[in-house]
Amino acid sequence: MLRHLLAPVVPAAARMIEVPRTLASPFAGARGAVAITFDDGPHPDGTPAILEILAAAGAHATFFVIGEQVQRRPELVRRILAGGHGLALHGYQHRLQVRLTVAELERDLERGTAAIADAAGVKPTHHRPPYGVYSAGGLRAARRRGLQPLLWSAWGRDWRKFTTPDRIAARVCRAMAPGGVILLHDADFYSAKRSHERTVLALPMILTELKSRELATVPVI
Repeated sequence: MLRHLLAPVVPAAARMIEVPRTLASPFAGARGAVAITFDDGPHPDGTPAILEILAAAGAHATFFVIGEQVQRRPELVRRILAGGHGLALHGYQHRLQVRLTVAELERDLERGTAAIADAAGVKPTHHRPPYGVYSAGGLRAARRRGLQPLLWSAWGRDWRKFTTPDRIAARVCRAMAPGGVILLHDADFYSAKRSHERTVLALPMILTELKSRELATVPVI
């Protein structure tokens, strides 16, 4: 169980449980692409703001959405798809897997997948658990459903109360590399209040740095 808990922050632990933190073929990571991902939405303010910034930059991202938020704002999920972005599952509710039974985990995946399908007419192919922490049963359940697990290799820790847009961008850019997966959040439902506003301000800085390094952005689909 320890390796499951450490996987989000220790690359060796993620490798031991065979959960990727970076892009794999056919995503052209070695040729200069990264994936920007956003967790916890859709959010009525954060998600539209993020979508506008991405559109202005000609960038694409993947949104790991929460099923209960999808049901509240299905139009935003459709807008994500219309913008050429990827949709992935973050769970139906934002709950730590190690506190749930296998039956609860199965139900959460089922409800989350159904919420996305009902809202957008597509089934997600990728999954990231809340907090990036899989339980052994949760990882098996996701794989049984054909969901590919994906963590991250760079993050802004943008959910924190006392961070700033500059710190978020700097933290991401320090770890940015071809084939990398960047973790950000477009919502503040499960984090510090209004934290998504700092992410919105940090994103243009991150996109500018990506452009300067000639790193393209690809959706995970």
